[in-house]
Amino acid sequence: MKTKLLSALIPALFATAVSGSALAQIKVGVTVSATGPAASLGIPEKNTFPLLPKQIAGKTVEYIVLDDASDTTTATKNARKLITEDKVDVIVGSTVTPNSLAMIDVAVETETPMISMAASAAIVAPVDARRRWVFKTPQNDSHMSTAITSHMADAGIKKVAFIGFSDAYGEGWFREFSKLAELRKIDIIANERFARNDTSVTGQILKIMSANPDAVLIAGSGTPAALPQKTLKERGYKGQIYQTHGVANNDFLRVCGKDCEGTFLPAGPLLVAEQLPDSNPVKKSAIAYKTAYEKAYGAGSVSTFGGHAWDTGVLLNAAVPEALKKGQPGTKEFRAALRDALENVKDVPASHGIFNMSPTDHLGLDQRSRVMVRIVDGKWKLSGNAN
Repeated sequence: MKTKLLSALIPALFATAVSGSALAQIKVGVTVSATGPAASLGIPEKNTFPLLPKQIAGKTVEYIVLDDASDTTTATKNARKLITEDKVDVIVGSTVTPNSLAMIDVAVETETPMISMAASAAIVAPVDARRRWVFKTPQNDSHMSTAITSHMADAGIKKVAFIGFSDAYGEGWFREFSKLAELRKIDIIANERFARNDTSVTGQILKIMSANPDAVLIAGSGTPAALPQKTLKERGYKGQIYQTHGVANNDFLRVCGKDCEGTFLPAGPLLVAEQLPDSNPVKKSAIAYKTAYEKAYGAGSVSTFGGHAWDTGVLLNAAVPEALKKGQPGTKEFRAALRDALENVKDVPASHGIFNMSPTDHLGLDQRSRVMVRIVDGKWKLSGNAN
């Protein structure tokens, strides 16, 4: 019944060529941060996997989903368990950058393709001997930094303060943002960090405000990214505030409340799918996911982070038929063929963009995967393209 319903909803994305009985089962091992500081991101991802296709090219597909509690060590243990005990053909995860980076060693050691749902460009770039097994669905921090610095330059912003997570997410964002800010002749006059589970950032915000920046970029994800913004507002900051695509879900809006009014951020088209012009090439595929998710979980429940999970299914739906030409699920040959097939995905529409992978690009998204959004009256409002 679920397969029939899904096929009726999204035939263009997940049409399956099912004939005869499945000869072997494809196993997809998933680890998400469904609890802990990143839960607001991981829960919609976890909710999305039951919506993915149960059959691809005549093979049944099983999704084994584990929770890593936003913990790097647990994510690594989950990846190893899924590969060695459950014998999965591909690993999906994790939700956040530190966990995904830690999982890469397991994927490489076992020669198992991995699709991350985290943002840092360092997960897939450069594509070397280690990263050749790794792909990802979210837009890179480098990709989104381009949009932010362009927007800042157009707005005449000259001095920016940065505050980001004290982990790989924050470091990756500062590295990419600072390079692009220099090219745009934007001075970074303060650079602060905070932990995902911190309850106060008063000291960092006081330092930022003493520098008197034109704008502040907060490089965090999920609800923890609301803390610096609320503190800035409490302290009377009047300049422009930017967030990253790591906050593009309704839980962030709920926690940040009125303190987020007027904030700019780059985001995937899914966040404002219905506001996109009909000419936008991602609109149809973004709305397909939104329709499926909200049918299952209620109106207004869709999240861009769930879209990253959906897009792993889109990639597998495109790659598995090619991989099956060279091997059967459960074998080393199939895993290698699946890696090769993922690397050669072309012109595949998904909820966040159009995927075109290559041997040097294991993200495969271009400018069609981002828009600029502003928070207005507690809602996401399309502000323009993020070129």
